[in-house]
Amino acid sequence: MIKAISLINLLKKNGSNFFTGVPDSVLKELTFLLPKNNKNKHIIAVNEGSAVSIGIGYFLSTKKIPIIYMQNSGLSNALNPLISIAHKKVYSIPLILLIGWRGSPNKKDEPQHNVKGKITKRLLKLLNINYTIIRSKSDLAKFEKQIKYAKKNNTIVAGLIEKGVLKQNTNKTNKPSKNYVLDKEIFLKTLLENLNKNTKIISSTGYNSREMLYLRKKYKFKNSQDFYMVGGMGHTSSVSLGYSLFTKNKTICLDGDGSFLMHLGSIKSVGNFANKNFKYILLNNNSHDSVGGQPTYIKIVKLDKFSKSIGFEKFYSINNSKNLATKIKKFLKTSSLAFLEVKVSNTRRENLPRPENLFKTKNIFIK
Repeated sequence: MIKAISLINLLKKNGSNFFTGVPDSVLKELTFLLPKNNKNKHIIAVNEGSAVSIGIGYFLSTKKIPIIYMQNSGLSNALNPLISIAHKKVYSIPLILLIGWRGSPNKKDEPQHNVKGKITKRLLKLLNINYTIIRSKSDLAKFEKQIKYAKKNNTIVAGLIEKGVLKQNTNKTNKPSKNYVLDKEIFLKTLLENLNKNTKIISSTGYNSREMLYLRKKYKFKNSQDFYMVGGMGHTSSVSLGYSLFTKNKTICLDGDGSFLMHLGSIKSVGNFANKNFKYILLNNNSHDSVGGQPTYIKIVKLDKFSKSIGFEKFYSINNSKNLATKIKKFLKTSSLAFLEVKVSNTRRENLPRPENLFKTKNIFIK
């Protein structure tokens, strides 16, 4: 194990003082220590490709090497700018990637992480990106040599970090800020209580799907079925749209604000093509809840005006539990394309179940 501050100090020592990326549970101890609300030193990006692109712009302006952090599942989002702009055979722009290595061969993990974990090193090799597996202080010394190599040769290097490698910070400020008061579990339970039998729910990756699974198991809800997006962050609305267009079932897209922002253009497709059986619910806690509670900065978006500008005819907002069932029923009965923002608190329940045996999990509609 190593201290996150040791890694940060190593990077600063070598002239790298700007961070951008997408929050990840493996790297949360590092991101907790990065400056907040300081765009000159740290920017939380909406997706990994955007983070790489911000880093490229930073280098063009300063000639200093940026640090791009991400989970290895997000490496796919970053491929385009890594290959078509920063690659050695294109513009040869040096970058330092810090990658949380979920599903590494040494760690037990979930199915979607195991698949990506097995090919992560091969992907980096295909990209001609030299990497160091960082597990101890001695590995930091190896990583420093690669950083110097990147500076000298204007190339990309990466540090792979497994779960549990970064020591937990004792700083009490690690706790996410409380943005809203409505308990998400109360909202989800009330929603499930008021659904028709043939309703299908497609829920975004992270705590949203895990809380749905928990509620299904606890209360034995059988009046609807779910599809849990265990991966594919940012694609919940697209999967929901694709399903809804070819069924008469009422289809509810249960999205999170981080997922919503990651591929924001997807919701425009919903506004263009969705039928009346499509219902969109945004669970908004202004944070990347399941990976540490880092802010999404969605607060600045006027969702009512935005949703109507892209084709949603109705906009609803819920921020407390008063008359909750009545409000949900009103939204569900709307005959036109409707967008519901639900301002919820961060998840409070610990040890939520994970949909690990995907084909055996009850209430999932696959076949």
